[in-house]
Amino acid sequence: MSRFDGRAADPGSYRDRRSEGAFGGGTRAFAPTSKADSAAAAAAADLDGLPRFEKNFYVESPSVAGMTEEEVEAYRRRREITVEGRDVPKPVREFRDVGFPEYVLQEITKAGFVEPTPIQSQGWPMALRGRDLIGIAETGSGKTLAYLLPAIVHVNAQPILAPGDGPIVLVLAPTRELAVQIQQEATKFGVEIVIATPGRLIDMIESHHTNLRRVTYLVLDEADRMLDMGFEPQIKKLVSQIRPDRQTLYWSATWPKEVEQLARNFLFDPYKVVIIGSEELKANHAISQHVEILSESQKYNKLVNLLEDIMDGSRILIFMDTKKGCDQITRQLRMDGWPALSIHGDKSQAERDWVLSEFKSGKSPIMTATDVAARGLDVKDVKYVINYDFPGSLEDYVHRIGRTGRAGAKGTAYTFFTAANARFAKDLINILEEAGQKVTVIDIEGMEVAGHGADFHMLLLQRAMFGLSLWMAMCISGSLNLLTNDR
Repeated sequence: MSRFDGRAADPGSYRDRRSEGAFGGGTRAFAPTSKADSAAAAAAADLDGLPRFEKNFYVESPSVAGMTEEEVEAYRRRREITVEGRDVPKPVREFRDVGFPEYVLQEITKAGFVEPTPIQSQGWPMALRGRDLIGIAETGSGKTLAYLLPAIVHVNAQPILAPGDGPIVLVLAPTRELAVQIQQEATKFGVEIVIATPGRLIDMIESHHTNLRRVTYLVLDEADRMLDMGFEPQIKKLVSQIRPDRQTLYWSATWPKEVEQLARNFLFDPYKVVIIGSEELKANHAISQHVEILSESQKYNKLVNLLEDIMDGSRILIFMDTKKGCDQITRQLRMDGWPALSIHGDKSQAERDWVLSEFKSGKSPIMTATDVAARGLDVKDVKYVINYDFPGSLEDYVHRIGRTGRAGAKGTAYTFFTAANARFAKDLINILEEAGQKVTVIDIEGMEVAGHGADFHMLLLQRAMFGLSLWMAMCISGSLNLLTNDR
């Protein structure tokens, strides 16, 4: 494919969007707030000398063009795709229908992919049209390639970088681990992309190691996670330095109001593609979820018993709430002869990279981690996830267990649940039931108490109120895990 493209310029041009009186422009639904950042206006003024660029590359294949509206709707229903926006393109059913360069198709074939995932099927034609895009899909849905492959086409159509130019494609990610994972995918194709966490990129810009003047394709990956981590000011600072006629792709696993508001600030007349259920909190249905109700003092013995049952050389990821807890449990496991290593934010980057390498290779098949690994960690063949400590939100629960059951594989998640976690009981039951997990609550006498989250919640509170240990268990997917009463 030529690095230049002779097709007509996209009507959503830099000058057109500025004339609408907003940095980034927008329809009424996605207009910027009235408190526009003055830095953004200054940056826009500084872009006057930049040339137009091409961003609309999509040519509908004959097989896609031949799909009737009924066929399109049937395909979207079958693959659980919902769409919003003006002039939404039809989904593609096969890789050859997209129009990627031959070497990209060769890499796809080499990777063993059979057909596009739902988010790719609808997201690729949207992204290749050059329009802004909101993609909402759960982890493991194939969204990384959903934005990387159109980025390659975008880069190939732009003038070659000159000395001193910054990147053409910028991908912002919440953690270094996720950034490294994206970089590993991108290097298979070798294009002018910078992948960075917001804070680190600002440091690089301020030290004059790079700039964002050539960025015309911006990706915000895991936008909800970046907001959770407090990166909104850094994101706004970075976006203010990018030309307003850029193409922006905004990816999130959830769609709370804060994430939607940030999208309103940055996106112009976007498409929106949702893989059904992604806007609501739900777990991957390929994961069998088991919840053990126990006291804090019982956790370690339960962990060891569980490892004895499931340890078969497969990778096991154990989540803790604190860095101290990670180190303590890892040290105790190693003293007891278990091949465990830990990863968390206090480790040096070199040590974190080494631990991940040992875990991925299987030399150390047990890894304990804080939520630094809850998103973005893409290790093939993680068979089990164990929540030693219940996370601080149901969103983190879903993302933690989402480290298993990826790319069509099955996975299993075990969660230790104590009286301190009682406030999450009702919503946890909802997640379990939505995923098709049978939920039965059993009290200390072994009698079935309830099959409903509200009753389970009340029972937990009653046990905690009277200072009793929680001698209960949940029967998940037909398997009963009943703790022994050792009073």
